[in-house]
Amino acid sequence: AAAEILPEFVDLNDLHRKASVAIARLTGAGAGFVTASASAGMTLAVAACMTGADLGKIEQLPDAAGMKDEVIVQLGHLVNYGAPVDQAIRLAGARVVPVGQVTGVRHYQLEHALSDRTAALMYVVSHHTVQLPLAQVAQMCHARRVPVVADLASEYDLRGFLRAGADVAIYSAHKFLGGLTAGILAGTKSLIRAAFLQNLGIGRGMKVGKEAIAGTIAALAAWGQRDHAGVRGLFGKSNGSSKAEGATANGRLPF
Repeated sequence: AAAEILPEFVDLNDLHRKASVAIARLTGAGAGFVTASASAGMTLAVAACMTGADLGKIEQLPDAAGMKDEVIVQLGHLVNYGAPVDQAIRLAGARVVPVGQVTGVRHYQLEHALSDRTAALMYVVSHHTVQLPLAQVAQMCHARRVPVVADLASEYDLRGFLRAGADVAIYSAHKFLGGLTAGILAGTKSLIRAAFLQNLGIGRGMKVGKEAIAGTIAALAAWGQRDHAGVRGLFGKSNGSSKAEGATANGRLPF
C-alpha cells in the first residue's frame, strides 16, 4: 500500500478522512487520526485537550497562558518508553501533575489533584505501571469534565479501553498492527478534530507522510482478517516489551 501511493499525488486531508473512517470502524470510536508516532500522538492529544478547535490557542502553543494546562499522571505511569512520558506531555506546553506513589494511587489523591486547571489525565498502560483501574479513573475525571487520554502503544485491544472510558486512545500502527511507523489516535470526534488541527501549530513538525497513512489503513484492514487467537498465543510466550525501543537488551545504545 505504501509503495503504491508513494509516486502518486494525493489530497492529504482526503486521505486523513479515509483513515479516520478505517480507525473508527475498527475501534468503535467517533473518529481517528494517524500521527507520526504514538509519542507524537501523546503530545497532540494533550494539546487538543488544552486548545480544543480554537485556532488562536493552537498557534499560541507551547505558550499555554490563559489555558487549562495541568495534566494529571499517576506517579507510577511516569515511565520511560524510549523517552520520558512526561516529556511528551510537556512538549505541548502542559504542566505534569503527578499523583500518588510509585507503588499505588488512592482515589482521594486523584480527587485532590483534579482542579479547574486540569486539561486532561494521561493514563499509561504498560507492564511497568501500577494504577487505579481505567474505568474508575474515567468516571472520576468525567464527573469533573476532564478528558482521559490513554497511551496504549503496546496494546492489542483496539476497543476495550475506549469502552472503559478513555476519551482518546493512542495506539502504535507498527507494533501489533504491523504497519509502517505511525501512531493512531481514536476517540471522540471533537477531540480528534482538535488533535488534527494541531497540524496548524506544534503538530506541523510531527506531520505524517502519505505512505504511513496508507500503510496504517492497510494494516487496519488486515487486522480484520487476522487470526487473533494465534497472534495472542505467539506474543503471550514473550516477556519482552516494546516500550523500550531506545535501548538494547543490555541497556546500551545501538550505536
